[in-house]
Amino acid sequence: MTKNELKEQPKELPKADSDVTSDQSGVFKLFAESKAEFGKIVWPSRQQLISESASVLLMIVAVATFVYLIDALFKAIALQVFQ
Repeated sequence: MTKNELKEQPKELPKADSDVTSDQSGVFKLFAESKAEFGKIVWPSRQQLISESASVLLMIVAVATFVYLIDALFKAIALQVFQ
């Protein structure tokens, strides 16, 4: 390492007994911030939930059908080649 890289590294400070209270306040701060973030959530309406769930299920069925058809095609090709 060069001298500049050594200078850029943060120095670790020894942990004092007073840091225990700051850790506890950090936990309280975490819960307070989490509660504030939960207050910002915008829940979808019932109609929006139903329509988006239906579109997800439709896409799942479409992709599963596509994969099944591709698998059947490769199976038919493999049977022709290896018989």
